[in-house]
Amino acid sequence: MRRLALLFLSLLVATPARAATEWIVKDDGVQVEAHADAQGRGVVRASVEIAAPPSVVYGVILDCDRAARMSPGVKRCKVVSRAPDGSEVREHTVKWGFFLPAMQSRARLVLRPDREIRFTCIGGDIRACDGYWRLEPIDGGARTRVTYDLWATAPFAVPAGLVSSLMRRTVPQSLVALRRECETP
Repeated sequence: MRRLALLFLSLLVATPARAATEWIVKDDGVQVEAHADAQGRGVVRASVEIAAPPSVVYGVILDCDRAARMSPGVKRCKVVSRAPDGSEVREHTVKWGFFLPAMQSRARLVLRPDREIRFTCIGGDIRACDGYWRLEPIDGGARTRVTYDLWATAPFAVPAGLVSSLMRRTVPQSLVALRRECETP
């Protein structure tokens, strides 16, 4: 445990947190803002434009077979149940590195086809999370602006700067991977 604390402290010192209101525009066209809020939750909002219609982007986001290619750390995605109202329950297994244990999360998804995917954690190792994927048609529906918004509480105490730094790196990686999956025939 002491080694883990030292690792987190060294990462925190090496990667200072940015102000909550600062949007970072990455070279790859992704905009991201990440910070820890007053309650210690990680908060991230990011967006990217994709050269594919919302229906394609929506299908790719929901494709469990592609989850590991698009999200750093995701090892498994499984649809547990589907309700008549169109909502789903999904489980993910995530492993961030050899020094951290694999974590399980269970989330309820509320789907608005081709427009929005809302999710709320309902079980697993992640204590709490809530967020959405919002899809806006642009260029007459030929392209899509994707906005990803999330707040989450880690299953153990993590320094705020580390949470912000991790989200600033991994969320843009996921959006770039989503764009690649959507734009590759």
